[in-house]
Amino acid sequence: MAFFSLWACVLVGCFSASLAEALNLSAVYPPLWDESPGQLSDYRVENRKYIIDPWIYLERMGMYRILLNKTAKYFETYGPENEQNTLWGLPLQHGWQYGSGRLADPTGRTDCGYESNPFCISEESWWADLNYFLCVLPFLSAVDSGIMGIQPDQVILLPPPTSQTKFCLTVSSCWSSYPELMKKWNTFYQHLKSDCRNFDGLLVDLWAAHTSTLFATSKYFEDRFDNYAVPETNFGKAWIVVVEYLAIYKFPTVLHKVYAFQKGLPPRLLATDDKAPFISDFTDLQNMLLSFVNILYCVNSKAGLIQTLDSLK
Repeated sequence: MAFFSLWACVLVGCFSASLAEALNLSAVYPPLWDESPGQLSDYRVENRKYIIDPWIYLERMGMYRILLNKTAKYFETYGPENEQNTLWGLPLQHGWQYGSGRLADPTGRTDCGYESNPFCISEESWWADLNYFLCVLPFLSAVDSGIMGIQPDQVILLPPPTSQTKFCLTVSSCWSSYPELMKKWNTFYQHLKSDCRNFDGLLVDLWAAHTSTLFATSKYFEDRFDNYAVPETNFGKAWIVVVEYLAIYKFPTVLHKVYAFQKGLPPRLLATDDKAPFISDFTDLQNMLLSFVNILYCVNSKAGLIQTLDSLK
């Protein structure tokens, strides 16, 4: 356990210096946060059911925004402006993926996610597919737990053009396909409603749901890596290990801390000739993070401390 704590502390410590710079709320929110739906009635309504297309950036981001709005009352005692809501890590990650081009079609066969169709989220994107479950499962579980104030059958998600069987679209279908994951998210919400003052306990439940979702669903999209350069593929696999270490450390996924942490993430897809810490268009912090992530993944793989995607094959 001491080894886990050491790596996690080093990882988080890399970004503590930049935290003080993140003071302006408008600057730290995810891209187009204010333009995304802020309430369920902002979506299309048919027969008293809300129809959401999670393959459009603004509509998926709106799910996060509504989730943050509906859970804000539980975090009022921790500070103003809902800044200490532990769910901020989810929309901020989605925003980073959008801003760095990781939601676009990596095959190049469509214009999804590119300049002519910027809000499209491609199902061919490994990042977009995993993020789907880190949006849909917490959102639909919140609906199921009563936090949203609507009935579980009042939300229907639209499927992607293909690969439709891989993605659950309603509360009932997500429970049927991913019961253990829905149960973990439900545990977080029940804890939130019954004992929201136990911040550390909330983080434990949140990270348990987050890491379980990431690892359980990632194995279904291994083929997506075929469309990326080797450095990007390696970063994606390593990122799952990084998240596991952050969970061990109980990294507080609140607004300003996640924002500061993400300043070190790669600002674009990694190309074949990218080799940290010598990537010229990356900042020193971004080069340092990528170097550290590569080392961490290598050491972890050899020591077998945390299970990796490759170990599942």
